[in-house]
Amino acid sequence: MNSLNEQVVLVDRDDNSIGLMDKLEAHEKGLLHRAFSVLLFNDKEELLLQQRAFDKYHCGGLWTNTCCSHPRPEEEAEDAALRRLREEMGIECDLKKSFDFIYNAEFDNGLTEHEFDHVFFGSFSGSPVINPDEVADWKYMPLDAIKKDIADHPDHYTPWFKIILDRI
Repeated sequence: MNSLNEQVVLVDRDDNSIGLMDKLEAHEKGLLHRAFSVLLFNDKEELLLQQRAFDKYHCGGLWTNTCCSHPRPEEEAEDAALRRLREEMGIECDLKKSFDFIYNAEFDNGLTEHEFDHVFFGSFSGSPVINPDEVADWKYMPLDAIKKDIADHPDHYTPWFKIILDRI
């Protein structure tokens, strides 16, 4: 199944499910839907970043947190995060829920991310085995270096990642 044909869970501002919609349609209409973001830190407290594949439907080629996506219908956010971490980065590790936030970002291609994002942290110090359909590149960076690079080059990073970094 093409990932754009997958369904996302539409939610209210309290993260209560209010329906399902094809992912592309939800992004075209800018409807609030459930998502998750994963941040993995190595034993040097550096964050594992991924560069999104260049042909992603939005934000292609931008740097972002270790992994992010949408839970499937009837899938818990943590289970979805663990699944996508394996699928995108080839990583298995424990995750801990950190916080939630809602954001709304419009993109040049007419799509809108309006997400209730569940943020998970974990530890991983190895080299990921990236899925090239999802990820173009990866690197570890200290948080202060990431924040400086975002200040210097904000257009190199995804909007949700910049919001997450402001909260940690």
